[in-house]
Amino acid sequence: MTEEETGTELSGQMQENLKKIEALTQRLVQAVSQKRPHAPTLDGPGLDLYLSASAAFIKEFSERPSKILEAQVNYWADAVKHYIEASEALAKGGMPKPSAEPGARKDPRFKNPLWDTHPYFHFIKQQYLSSAKALEDSLDNLEGLDDKNRRRVEYFTRQIIDLMAPTNFLPTNPDALERAVETEGASLVKGLENLVRDLEDNKGNLLVTLADKNAFTVGENIGATEGSVVYRNRMFELIQYKPTTEQVYRTPLLIFPPWINRFYILDLKPANSLIKWIVDQGFTLFVLSWKNPDPSYADVGMDTFVEEGYLEAVEEVKKITGEKQVNAVGYCIAGTTLSLTLALMNKRKDKSIKSATFFTTLTDFSDQGEFTTFLQDDFVDGIEAQIKSDGILSSYFMSRTFSFLRSNDLIYQPAIRSYMMGEAPPAFDLLYWNGDSTNLPGRMAVEYLRGLCQSDRFASDTYELMGEKLSVADVKVPLMAIACETDHIAPWVASFNGVAKMGSTDKTFVLSESGHIAGIVNPPSKKKYGHYTSEAPIKSPNEWKAEAEYHEGSWWPRWGEWLAKRSGRKVPAREPGDADHPVLAPAPGTYVIENVKI
Repeated sequence: MTEEETGTELSGQMQENLKKIEALTQRLVQAVSQKRPHAPTLDGPGLDLYLSASAAFIKEFSERPSKILEAQVNYWADAVKHYIEASEALAKGGMPKPSAEPGARKDPRFKNPLWDTHPYFHFIKQQYLSSAKALEDSLDNLEGLDDKNRRRVEYFTRQIIDLMAPTNFLPTNPDALERAVETEGASLVKGLENLVRDLEDNKGNLLVTLADKNAFTVGENIGATEGSVVYRNRMFELIQYKPTTEQVYRTPLLIFPPWINRFYILDLKPANSLIKWIVDQGFTLFVLSWKNPDPSYADVGMDTFVEEGYLEAVEEVKKITGEKQVNAVGYCIAGTTLSLTLALMNKRKDKSIKSATFFTTLTDFSDQGEFTTFLQDDFVDGIEAQIKSDGILSSYFMSRTFSFLRSNDLIYQPAIRSYMMGEAPPAFDLLYWNGDSTNLPGRMAVEYLRGLCQSDRFASDTYELMGEKLSVADVKVPLMAIACETDHIAPWVASFNGVAKMGSTDKTFVLSESGHIAGIVNPPSKKKYGHYTSEAPIKSPNEWKAEAEYHEGSWWPRWGEWLAKRSGRKVPAREPGDADHPVLAPAPGTYVIENVKI
C-alpha cells in the first residue's frame, strides 16, 4: 500500500525501517526453514485427554444443562455489556467506567493507564478477563475427570488463557504501539532482529533469550571461584577448590550438581556463591562439572551416572585427600541419583560416604506435582520417539518444558520486551544460567522418566540398578534435606515424603522460604529468605510444619554447623590435586563451556 493510498506521509526514518523489516523477514523465513521435525506428541496432549475432557463435558451437559446454559448466558451478557460501555464511551469521548474485574488492577500486564482510560483497550481488557474467568469457572464446575486428567486440563486451559492475553499481540498492546510510534518503527525493527536471532541460534526453534549473553563469561564474572580440574573422564570433570583458610576439616565435601543446566548456579558471583562460602568455612570442596552429552552418549543410563559418575568421583576424592570417607551433596536430580547410589553402597557394605545432604530432592514420585502434565504416556512416548531419532533429549525440549511451567515470566513477558518493544535482554546472571541448558543422554532420560517418575519404583517398590534391587529405605547414612516452600519443580511435601521413607536414624529436615533456586542460593549476607526447622518426628509434612520453628535468614550457617560435626578435626589446608592428579585446567574447566545443540 502506497502513501497516496493511505493518505499518510511516512518519514524517511520510518521508510528506512520498513525496508529493514522486509530484509529481516527474508532471514526469518530462512531461519524457520532450518527447523527439524520432531515427534508431534511433544507439542500437545494425546487424544485420550481430549476424549476424557469431552466425555466429562457431555456428561455435565446431559445431567445439568441449565447450569451450563446459565454460565453461557452470563458470559454473553458480560460481552454485550462491555461492548455497550465501550460504544458509549467512544461516542461521548469520555472515560470508560472503572473496571470491576477481580485482580485486573493488580495484574502487571495491565499497568499501562490506557487499559483503564481508552475505550478500545479498556473493552479488550474487560473481555479478556471475563473470558478467562468463564474458562476457569467452567473447569471448577466440571465433574467426571480423575485427578491426573483434571490437573492436565487445568494446565492446558491456563496455557490458553495466558497465550491469548491481549498484551501478547501488537495491535492490542498499548506499550508496544506507543514505543513503535515514539521510535518511528525502530523498536519493531530491533524486535524483529531479536526474533530472527533467537530462531537462528536455535536452528528454527523459538526460545526467548532471557539474559544478555555478552554480559557474562563463565570463569570470569560468574563461576569464577578459584580452583582446578584435577580429574576428568567421559562423564565429568572433578574440580577441587583452592582453600582460603589455613586449616580445613579433615573429611572432604563432594557436591553432585544436576546435569540439567550447569553447576555454576552454585557459583554465580562471589556475593551469592555457595561454593565460595563453603570454602571460606574451611571445607575441602570438590564439585562435579558434568559433560554436556552429544548423540554418542545415547547408551548412557542411570547405571553409567552411578558407576562412572558418583562412585568414581568418590574414589578419586578419597585418593586425592587420603581419607576413607567423604561427605556428599546432591541437588535436584543429582540428589535423586545420590539416593540410588547410597542405597547401592549400603547393599555392597561400602561406607565411603559419611553423610549426605539433599537439596530440593525427590525420591517419592507418587505426587508428580506440576510435572503431572508432562509425565503421562503421551508426552513420554513422544520423548522416547525423539530420543530414538536423536540419541539424546535435546536441551531445547527441556528448556521449553521448564519455561511453560512459568509461561508469563519465562516466555510471554520476555517475548513482549524483546520482540515488540525491541529491548535488549537484561544482564541478569540467574537468567543467563537458566538459558545455558544441557542435553540428556537418551537411555538415562527414558529410565528416569519411566522407572522413577512414572512408576515410582524406588519409593513404592524396588528399583533395579547394577544387579541390585534398591529401595529408598536402603539409604542409611546421616542426612540433612533442604526443601523449598514454593518449589514448583520439587514440591517440599513430596521431598519430605521421600526423606520420611529413608532408613537413616539421623535425619534433619529444613524448609527454606522461596523456590527451587532462590531458596538454595540464599546467602546469609542478604538476610532475604528465612527457614523452618522442627524436632517433630518425621511422620507427615503437616505434622512437621505445625511444630516447625521459623528462623530469619539463610539456612547455610545451620547446615555448616551440622556438616562440621560430621567432618572430623582440622588439618592443614590442601592444595588442589596431588602427584597422581595433576591440574588439568583452571576452574571452571572445559566441560562447562561446551555447547552441543541438536
